[in-house]
Amino acid sequence: MLETSVRLLRLLALFQARPVWSGAELADRLAVTTRTVRNDIERLRILGYQVDSTTGTAGGYRLGAGAALPPLLLDDEEAVAVAVGLRAAAGGTVTGIEEVSLRALTKLQQMLPSRLRHRIGALETAMLPVAGRGPTVDAGTLTAIAAAIRDRERLRFDYTGHDGTAGARVAEPHRLVFTGRRWYLLAWDDDRADWRTFRADRIRPRTPNGPRFTPREPPGGDAVAHVLRGTGSTAWRYRARVRLHAPAGQVADRLAPAAGLLHDDGEHGCVLETGGDSLPNLVAFLSSLDVAFTVIEPPELRDLLNTLADRYRAAAGGAPAGGERAPGCQSRLKSSP
Repeated sequence: MLETSVRLLRLLALFQARPVWSGAELADRLAVTTRTVRNDIERLRILGYQVDSTTGTAGGYRLGAGAALPPLLLDDEEAVAVAVGLRAAAGGTVTGIEEVSLRALTKLQQMLPSRLRHRIGALETAMLPVAGRGPTVDAGTLTAIAAAIRDRERLRFDYTGHDGTAGARVAEPHRLVFTGRRWYLLAWDDDRADWRTFRADRIRPRTPNGPRFTPREPPGGDAVAHVLRGTGSTAWRYRARVRLHAPAGQVADRLAPAAGLLHDDGEHGCVLETGGDSLPNLVAFLSSLDVAFTVIEPPELRDLLNTLADRYRAAAGGAPAGGERAPGCQSRLKSSP
């Protein structure tokens, strides 16, 4: 019996590596007869795995999704990745998934060998949640939107705008985009005959969905860029365009997806479209990139940088703009030994 169980695990591992196998190939890999393979396939079906079979010269076995959830086989790296993902989901932005994620994580950790529990424990100790996340979204809402995108069906939903007004909408859903703070739906709005970006937490899907549609090409061919460009105008109080004096490839690794849009601007520079809730915060963010930059717009950001430059120069004991030493600096210098 032990030999049979080991062989079933090896059979599952083969199916996970490649979904379709002929009976002869499986028999050769497992060093058994094709009759034994047929018997093992039947045992997998009894355990809850859906294994489809076809006959003929191109026939074979295919592992499909069954009605019940059978046991999963995970290697070490897959198990760690699942555990970290569940931990992140437990503190994420999807309503109702936190407790479920913790339950699944607890079950997974109980089954893991000690070497993996130590690795996952170290990761959890090192991970810190970021305060001030955006609004949470109901998991059922995301599932309904994703199903409409997959099935290419028009989405019917109630939507609450930023001004608090609510109304019914019909749209062709294209993609869900997560910026790190909020979930957005990029869709073609049938009533307005144009692309629109909807905040997912303000969507209340209606049933049933509308008729099927033929997907359109997203604006600019890049759904993420379009959403970030559009949401930046509403999410940021201050918008800015800044030329960074470094290649885009060098800067890209320092930017989070929600930080803005990066465009090539010659061999040694790039332009960043970004923004912030306040100009001082925007200055701090740009300074953190540790790259020389030139502000293209807005002029208020240039004015603040000039003011800060004078302030920092004075703090360092230098002369501010105009050639005068900063107030108080001269007396302090005279009294110094």
